Amino acid sequence: MDQLNKTEELAKLIRDLRKHKNLTIGQLAAKINRSLGFVSQIERGLSRPTVADLTAISEALGVPTTYFYSPGKPRELSWVTRPDERRTLYYADGVTDVLVSPSISAGFSMLESFLQPGASSGAEHLDDSSEQGGFVLEGELSIWHNDSAQPVILKPGDSFQLPAHSRFRYANQTDSVTRVLWVFR
Repeated sequence: MDQLNKTEELAKLIRDLRKHKNLTIGQLAAKINRSLGFVSQIERGLSRPTVADLTAISEALGVPTTYFYSPGKPRELSWVTRPDERRTLYYADGVTDVLVSPSISAGFSMLESFLQPGASSGAEHLDDSSEQGGFVLEGELSIWHNDSAQPVILKPGDSFQLPAHSRFRYANQTDSVTRVLWVFR
């Protein structure tokens, strides 16, 4: 399935869940501090949310962000995932997350994040209810934590761990792809 179809699939999931929660587009927009037009464009598949936007949407709708991942090929074993069985989510700003965990309802989830050159989680800080950490596999990851003006630069082999509701954002400020193994609890 190509990225365009996945964008339309994500739009439908967000729209259907919002309606199921009996929220108007305006109410969801207010909850995430974005415009009605912005939410409408996402729900119509005309644009993709950033990581920060989808995190805010998932928090407002009471689901983990993993709820929005497109299903991969059916798995042979419930406790193992192979590369062609993984769920993928394409964000705006050049970030792609692949759910490598076999289950999204377990005590923790693992993602392999790919950040294209110049990619970021968005201009706004994330405020995720999950405790999370990461291990840089390739490239360079810049993280702005709390209100720091300068990012902490992480290189291959470096790791980080952030408590729930930490305010942060991240980016790949280099000319090559960055890969991060991300763990959420």
